[in-house]
Amino acid sequence: MKAALISLGSESSKWTIEAMNKYFDTVDNVDLRGIEVNLSSEKSDVLYNGKPLANYDCIYAKGSFRYAQTLRAVTGALYPTTYMPIKAGAFTVGHDKLLTHFYLQQYKIPMPTTYLSSSPTAAKKILEKINYPIILKFPSGTGGKGVMYAESFAAASSLMDALESLRQPFLIQEYIETAGEDIRVIVVGDNVVAGMKRKALVGEKRANIHSGGKGESFFPDAHMKKIAINAAKATGSEICAVDLLESAKGPVVVEVNLSPGLQGITEATSVNVADKIAKYLYERTKTFTEKGTKKGAGDIIKEITVEKGAKEQQIVTNLDFRGERILLPKLVTAMGKFNEKDEFIVKVKKGKIEIEKV
Repeated sequence: MKAALISLGSESSKWTIEAMNKYFDTVDNVDLRGIEVNLSSEKSDVLYNGKPLANYDCIYAKGSFRYAQTLRAVTGALYPTTYMPIKAGAFTVGHDKLLTHFYLQQYKIPMPTTYLSSSPTAAKKILEKINYPIILKFPSGTGGKGVMYAESFAAASSLMDALESLRQPFLIQEYIETAGEDIRVIVVGDNVVAGMKRKALVGEKRANIHSGGKGESFFPDAHMKKIAINAAKATGSEICAVDLLESAKGPVVVEVNLSPGLQGITEATSVNVADKIAKYLYERTKTFTEKGTKKGAGDIIKEITVEKGAKEQQIVTNLDFRGERILLPKLVTAMGKFNEKDEFIVKVKKGKIEIEKV
């Protein structure tokens, strides 16, 4: 099987490609900055460095929030015919903290109370009625960047005035005291494969490794695992990091990261997270290609007409196109009793294909 990783070439991406090479026949390293998507009323074409992107059985696409639209376009164009662990819409949801919290709320996943104001006047009314301290956040950002702490109404108002002058939208969020600690877990499919507790530096509220935080191995209980896995599903991602805080009421989700760094959590836990991801991608791709379609034969067959004693059976179905190849539904192979050791005569003309065993 052939796979590709589309990314910005981080160290974590290099680790993942190295791990994927142990499972897939070939793995290509595709620079996200060289991708373009051409759209027309009839089709969408994905190009890499000006040429059509090669056909792959699996594509793992990830990158910075600055490339969210490109990632969504690429995934939307290729998702029907290629196994991809992150849905197109996830790149919009996961890279926008407001949308993330909106989807978490829809799935009834515990999270800090979050406010979005439509104007500075409305924001100040919120600031007048909430308890302090609070957190102010930019909707987009990673590594703890764009996260600000305000211990009083005066401090929050001052920050808000600065943000207003920069014409930056922001979220107001309930502050949860955790002594500068948070928890990051890596979700891969229906499992949490690694977890660490991060502790901020003295005088720092952000526990992110990029902000100087220190990580140590952490083993979440079943309840926290369920919350993290559901958060990943809520955003449409099979592979991601979920950041949580341990509040007085239990774990709450503060962020879902679609392109997490692997160095910190690998060092803290001694778990080969890249290998866990690569193995999962291989197994899911194998299932995807064996079925011939992501939905499976049971979903795509619209009508089956079988007459008792008939020598032929008619099937009305869609065809699965993989680049320049056509994959027949699994049911066709079973009914035709085809075997890869046999030889066949294939008769082809426009709009019609006949396959006959020699």
